[in-house]
Amino acid sequence: MRPAYDRHSWCIAFCLCLLAPFTAAAATLQSRTLEAWNGYIRLTEARIESELQSSSGFLRVDFMKAIDAAKVWGMLRNGKVYIEPVHTLDGEGHEFHLQGGLIHHWYGAIFIPDTKVDSLVRWIQDYDHHSRYFKEVERSKLLSQHDNTFLIYLRLTRTKLVTVHYNTNHKAVYRSHGPGRVSSQSVALKIAEIENAGTPFEREEPVGVDSGFMWRLNSYWRFLERDNGVVVECESVSLSRSIPYGLGWLVRQYVESVPRESLESVLTSIRDGAAGIH
Repeated sequence: MRPAYDRHSWCIAFCLCLLAPFTAAAATLQSRTLEAWNGYIRLTEARIESELQSSSGFLRVDFMKAIDAAKVWGMLRNGKVYIEPVHTLDGEGHEFHLQGGLIHHWYGAIFIPDTKVDSLVRWIQDYDHHSRYFKEVERSKLLSQHDNTFLIYLRLTRTKLVTVHYNTNHKAVYRSHGPGRVSSQSVALKIAEIENAGTPFEREEPVGVDSGFMWRLNSYWRFLERDNGVVVECESVSLSRSIPYGLGWLVRQYVESVPRESLESVLTSIRDGAAGIH
């Protein structure tokens, strides 16, 4: 029998062989893909806004079926991160199918004990120091702030078999919904993939003409104070290139797993980094 480490090494090598043509050939974000993305975002934001304004709940979990909500609360009470995929339907009740792109929509939740919403939000808004707490953030800087609107620079890296670096700018807007309730929306205004990162030959690829792993990135947050702690929810919605014909399910699995793992990493980092703040 082949040793386990040999099988693991073979699997990695096989994945790299499949990914090589995918990463080497640049993809271009098409106008039709962007139009479909914008439609998806409009419907997603409309649903989120209706939930935030509802008198029957505030968190996304409040609007789930009882059996699904119980599963979420069970994991949060046990100190675990809850993650699941989300699919916004079009106006006719069908899933979106983009030409030239894939939408990755994930919902995640975590409970942070012994803290308050105001303290947690202030900690998150310390954008100059995000690189200390978040694994994917190499550098960070608050560019400007006006009331509850923040413009932020993040140098991001995402790694799974291959490592991709980005220069990104984001706009984050925070809203209070009463005592112990805050929501925020973060939209990436610029995502520029970096070629030859960390070398004297480093340069930004043209926006929307790159490997296509991350063309758009929005995140929608809700913070609710309860049970002597804070429930944190996030919906992360990102856009990547589609999978070229013939590269198969393994490449699709890789591309779709990265946004999920990224969201889990962010939520875990918030819990660990914010532990003990008051």
